[in-house]
Amino acid sequence: MLKELKVIDASSVLAGPSVGTYFAELGAKVTKIEHPKHADVTRTWKLPSEDSASPISAYFSSVNYNKDYIKLDLNLDSDHSAFLDLISDADILITNFKKGDDLKLNILDKTLHEINPSLIIGKINGYGENNGRVAYDLILQAESGFMSMNGTPESGPVKMPIAMIDILAAHHLKEAILLGLLNRVKTGKGTSVSVSLYDAALSSLSNQSSNYLMGNHIPQRIGSLHPNIAPYGELFTTKSGDLITFAIGSNTHFNKLCSALQLKNIPLDDRFKTNQKRVNNRTILQKILQEQINDRTTSDILDKLSVLNVPAGKVNDLEEVFKAPEAQELIRKELIDGVETSRITSVVFK
Repeated sequence: MLKELKVIDASSVLAGPSVGTYFAELGAKVTKIEHPKHADVTRTWKLPSEDSASPISAYFSSVNYNKDYIKLDLNLDSDHSAFLDLISDADILITNFKKGDDLKLNILDKTLHEINPSLIIGKINGYGENNGRVAYDLILQAESGFMSMNGTPESGPVKMPIAMIDILAAHHLKEAILLGLLNRVKTGKGTSVSVSLYDAALSSLSNQSSNYLMGNHIPQRIGSLHPNIAPYGELFTTKSGDLITFAIGSNTHFNKLCSALQLKNIPLDDRFKTNQKRVNNRTILQKILQEQINDRTTSDILDKLSVLNVPAGKVNDLEEVFKAPEAQELIRKELIDGVETSRITSVVFK
């Protein structure tokens, strides 16, 4: 789709490289630049079971795919010249340099655009271009409110098990770069776009931010429960020993759920007639539903609810997830430095 594009990925860790991989999957020629002595640090972020001598890690592989790899030290004149040669006919440059590095390395936007006026420069930073704080996803999850909402009253604040802020920032940068390419088609000129992890995190607070801004509601840790909807996120144990959950977003869904569980009188109970009342009485409602679910198998419940178009699902671990043929179709494999690597695709639109 984008075979004519040439992308230089001078970023590291997760957010920037995942943007490079996105363009690589779409057919662009992507060259990843790493320092000769200080390669992308995620090459060393290994599970205990991984080969300590390998130059590749699963983490690194997750966001690096179908790229050419070269080593350049931009402090050296020869390598700096080689970098500028690459830039001269590139379409996109992706970076996540620390504040001041562009000046130190003589790769300011102005300098690069003098060499290549049509270049789209996509940059990721932590807290804005004028803030030099070191930013890691965990710290952003803590400072942006995500950890304060995630977990249970017993667990205390919990980080999400993936680098969600990095991933969100990467999506924002993809959008910005694509808009830059569209603008270039119209004007013939390149541009520079940047995304901060902080802005990406806050913009993703979505309904929780409005709950606070409009209702002065400070979210508490309620596990998988939804603050505005019930039953939504409660976990139920089936006769099969599985955990299942429901996303009951309307009275229609609730009526059908109760019908499937042979609880036809529950929707008539004043405590459960509206969503807001169900939220207020969610604990007793969960107990009522669980009593019926105890005697039913997972397949029996989920099959009936599927026919009724009621959102429900089993809580799967990743082994169960990747048994599905639909998930298998999304896996991308390649050899990097002689190591077979696998990752999930970053391009899922059809």
